[in-house]
Amino acid sequence: MVGPSVKREAVAHLQARLGLSERRACRLVGADRKMIRYQSIRPPETELRQRLRDLANERRRFGYRRLFVLLRRDGELSGINRIYRLYREEGLTVRKRRARRKAVGSRAPIPVEARPNARWSLDFVHDQLACGRRS
Repeated sequence: MVGPSVKREAVAHLQARLGLSERRACRLVGADRKMIRYQSIRPPETELRQRLRDLANERRRFGYRRLFVLLRRDGELSGINRIYRLYREEGLTVRKRRARRKAVGSRAPIPVEARPNARWSLDFVHDQLACGRRS
């Protein structure tokens, strides 16, 4: 399943390279001629895109929902679906948190005891008595 923009490019390619008519190229691609001739009248939302990008860079841990709330506070009337579409088109994502720092240095090895029963330890994950009964 391909979108209208890909079909437009395919029809243009067939017309330019093979010299096919628009009707025949549309029939081969499986596209409606109205779709091929369609010109979008949507205004370029450059200002809104820039504000969204600036907010996302300023607040790196905010997703599109929280950015939508911030834009609403600033007086933007766009709906959440439009904000989500622009958020995805701009390639914005919530930035990952940095990994926690690892402990520096080497750990001291457990000293080996010279005599039996000098050191005891308990296994809290799976505890069992010598007779096999679980406590």
